[in-house]
Amino acid sequence: MWRLGVRTARGNLTEQIKKTLARWWTEWLRSVLLIILLITAFRSAVADWNDVPTGSMKPTIFEGDRIVVNKLAYDLKVPYTTRRILQWGDPQRGDIVVLHSPADGKRLVKRVVGTPGDTVAMSDDHLIVNGEEITYAPLAPGLVSGRTPGVSGRFLATEHLDEVPHAVMISPGVHCLRTFGPVQLAQSSYFVMGDNRDESFDSRYFGPVSRDQIVGQATIVAASVDPERHYFPRWGRFLHPLR
Repeated sequence: MWRLGVRTARGNLTEQIKKTLARWWTEWLRSVLLIILLITAFRSAVADWNDVPTGSMKPTIFEGDRIVVNKLAYDLKVPYTTRRILQWGDPQRGDIVVLHSPADGKRLVKRVVGTPGDTVAMSDDHLIVNGEEITYAPLAPGLVSGRTPGVSGRFLATEHLDEVPHAVMISPGVHCLRTFGPVQLAQSSYFVMGDNRDESFDSRYFGPVSRDQIVGQATIVAASVDPERHYFPRWGRFLHPLR
């Protein structure tokens, strides 16, 4: 009788545990998993953010910026894949894009300077597209927002790339590839560079990137912190549009 009572008690406890787990699954865990699935699918196919750890896009984007990536800028992809469902556009010269590096697959933020069919070259830090040298001017007001870190001894200028003015930075004395090309871009190939021209790992080194490697367009700085000042917020860069 005693053993029968023990087995009955164990059976009742097991049944109670099963009921508790089933209730936990139906009332809580299933909802949490659904929310996680929806959030990750949204970030995969619609919009995401990207923390910027390096200064390759200074003075446009700083270390510590968190940028918004519009993944619907050019097309709609199946979540978690690079397969396109619909396409309504392609990256244009001057667009700031997030891409997977052909070198190691890491996510990079760069500017498109050459599109399919273009011929891209550079001579002593002066960009040349389709045989025409891009014009440069002193840095225009409003192109850089907030305190610009790490520009001592550098030259800042406005680069006019197909009527899209943006800031670039030149670093004299830095060993880099200042002259290259010309490079003829094939179908669905893009040439990308950092605005920090002399301190950027870009298409000069890993070559053109394919259309499928471009994740989306960087549109705005959602938030920013300064790593050199104990990650104090850079309030002036919050919601700063990128161009």
